[in-house]
Amino acid sequence: MIALIDYGAGNVRSVHKALEAIGAQVQVVREGDDLRGAEKIVLPGVGAFGDCMKALRERGLDEALRRAVADGIPFLGICVGMQVLLEIGEEMGYHAGLGLFPGRVVRFPDDLTRQGLKVPHTGWNQLHHRRESVLLEGIPSGAWVYFNHSYFARTEPEYVISVTDYGGPFPAIVGRETVYGVQFHPEKSQRVGLRILRNFVETVGHG
Repeated sequence: MIALIDYGAGNVRSVHKALEAIGAQVQVVREGDDLRGAEKIVLPGVGAFGDCMKALRERGLDEALRRAVADGIPFLGICVGMQVLLEIGEEMGYHAGLGLFPGRVVRFPDDLTRQGLKVPHTGWNQLHHRRESVLLEGIPSGAWVYFNHSYFARTEPEYVISVTDYGGPFPAIVGRETVYGVQFHPEKSQRVGLRILRNFVETVGHG
């Protein structure tokens, strides 16, 4: 059973449909207590880092997620759901994240406009793999995925699985053990995104 977290602002419906399209059994979860029995967890996110963390805390999901990860339950965060895996988010102030990865989430630099780039980073861009991962099975380096974000993660290189270049490289996929985050939207990334979701559902945590 895939526990799909709905904290009131995530892009839940399209992620739900994408998971069902690959044959996953999905249960929408809105409270921390409801995570009991989950075999895997997916946290989609839209909006601001601080708002996401506030909603997770109010529903008891923050500590429930930390406990689940400590118990080895595979976890996938999407977009803001990836960003809150880090220690600090700098969007509209400084906000504590789940602290599952070291580092912080920062805004794209203002000088991107001088390179002809816009913020937010919206649209298709390529993945450039930095290390092997079961999440990338069948996904070649250079594959295109869909982004929509103004902030990005800064973490230690050892946790970075794949990067994307937008005025410079930033982490597009992070991972350690059975915890993963993707900055892009797999549910909007067509075949590549569905394959990444399938890899998480069928492969992560097995063997």
